[in-house]
Amino acid sequence: MDTLVGVGGWKWRATDWTAAAVSGFAAGAVLMVLDLIWSALFHPDGPWRTSHMIAPIFIGTDALKATGYGFSVGVVAIALATHYLLGMVFGLVMGAVLTQFKLDASASLALAAGAILGIALYLVNFDLLVGFFPWLAELRGPATIAAHVLFGVVTALLYRRLRRTRAEP
Repeated sequence: MDTLVGVGGWKWRATDWTAAAVSGFAAGAVLMVLDLIWSALFHPDGPWRTSHMIAPIFIGTDALKATGYGFSVGVVAIALATHYLLGMVFGLVMGAVLTQFKLDASASLALAAGAILGIALYLVNFDLLVGFFPWLAELRGPATIAAHVLFGVVTALLYRRLRRTRAEP
């Protein structure tokens, strides 16, 4: 799908939006499973802490204060939907960046770009969005940075692998 469209002096390369969305969704799944395992093994608040930190973005902080970190189908469902939707949005952004700057040309370029964009996503989430959702500050730290880097790398490598070429429909 390396179709070029000229706009001014810029040659726009066509992004494979389906591959980009699927890549973000799949990388989100990888990240959620690893977070669940990591939290279950090493975090004293248990495996549902991250869900209880994400869900209040939509259901308000009263739910965060009232439920603690126990399992709640509603909280987990909202957190998963939020996480996967944002993962697909980031996948779309990643696909566009990789395509336009030809960072999908090799696995090593995609890996490096994914790591850098994962760090950029961390900075947006935990430096910018924390201003709107202050309770997310609790999630800051090296483990969360590593998770964002991993998410970026998996998204970039999956996009590179899943994107269609000119020969494919």
